[in-house]
Amino acid sequence: MLKSCVYTRFASLTPLHSNIHNNHQRVCFHLLSERLPQSRKLSSHARKVKATKHKNQLESVKHAERYHPPWFSVAPMMEFTDNHYRTLARIISKHSWLYTEMVVAETLVHQQDNLDRFLAFPSEQHPIVLQIGGSNLDNLSKAAELANRYSYDEINLNCGCPSGRVAGHGCFGVRLMLDPKFVGQAMSAIAAKCDVPVSVKCRIGLDDHDSYNELCEFIYTVASHSPTKHFIIHARKALLNGISPADNRKIPPLKYEYYFGLLRDFPELQFTLNGGITSIGQVNAARKQGAHGVMLGRAAYHNPWSTLGCVDSSVYGEPGVGLSRRQVLEQYQQYCDSVMGNNNGSYKPSLRLMVKPLLGLFHSEPGNGLWKRKADTALRHCETIEAFLEETLDAIPNDVLNSTISRKSSCGEDDFADVHSSLPFPYRIREQEMTQSLTVNFKSLEDI
Repeated sequence: MLKSCVYTRFASLTPLHSNIHNNHQRVCFHLLSERLPQSRKLSSHARKVKATKHKNQLESVKHAERYHPPWFSVAPMMEFTDNHYRTLARIISKHSWLYTEMVVAETLVHQQDNLDRFLAFPSEQHPIVLQIGGSNLDNLSKAAELANRYSYDEINLNCGCPSGRVAGHGCFGVRLMLDPKFVGQAMSAIAAKCDVPVSVKCRIGLDDHDSYNELCEFIYTVASHSPTKHFIIHARKALLNGISPADNRKIPPLKYEYYFGLLRDFPELQFTLNGGITSIGQVNAARKQGAHGVMLGRAAYHNPWSTLGCVDSSVYGEPGVGLSRRQVLEQYQQYCDSVMGNNNGSYKPSLRLMVKPLLGLFHSEPGNGLWKRKADTALRHCETIEAFLEETLDAIPNDVLNSTISRKSSCGEDDFADVHSSLPFPYRIREQEMTQSLTVNFKSLEDI
């Protein structure tokens, strides 16, 4: 299927762990795959429009094949992963997959005369994934159609945000996990209006709906009712009892064993691990144990040099960009100058917004504290990024500014070593179906 062929390539390059599969499970999964609804392979609407979209899909797949698989990605974060941060991230790493902030479907539908503000991005940001949110099928479908013009490499539906404005008043985000059939319908509606793969980002559960079987039921239902083949799993449940989104990233315990259980029970799907991972060493440790891909959030934003700077060489085995921080700042200044010079009366970002992604560039380095204090003062009167850098960079020693990116991070390399010893019991529905299928087969053999 064209919509997911890029992930076929992804799967072919993914390390497998010998403990994940055994003959018993392979028989079960083979028998189950023969009975999956046709919508699992291609939605009925997608089949009807396949001929007319064939050319665009081929071009999209050809475009995506230029990139490495999403072994490493930067999480979608509201008020963080905007165009400015993504530009800085791409200067530091050429192969990381970047996600946008979540864009609410209704915003796109009601702002059709101003779509560039929400959807436009420099071509250098590929590979890039658009995350959308919403709970209205018509608006999600229309939003995907509008976004399709901008040539994102994937469209992702937010089923994991625990914010009160989203999961509470908005009735979407992580609350969608309570209605997996609707999510399957939504993913089919989105897929029918775009020429790229679609994916879901979710938690492992919410409130009291936090068992492994409930998570599996969500995955199974969505994948059975849509072309969705890729799930990003935040390995914490969400609590919707009034705690903040920040506390929802800390209080619920991490259950990485749920993620690795999904690898075992759904080998035909692709899963990216998210939550609690802060170093490239941990990324490589997770992939060594079979993780298809790993997503970092705050660590990639607040310490981009030590995280993104190691991705190309340590995760993808490619040469790093070989830039110093000074050179990174020079390229970023060129971007900022182009943004400020080409606004043509449209939305003009503030200097503070463009400086914001830089505030983690000198994380834990000598002079970092002084530089941030000078930055706070400079932002009160500087009007250009050039003036800002001239006024503040004398706080950072030259050896820090001129040093290039370290090749490897070893922190966390032993993490996940024992995760396969604590996996949850296999998904019971699949176990039951396997047992039933084997019973039927044995009965047929006896009849013969």
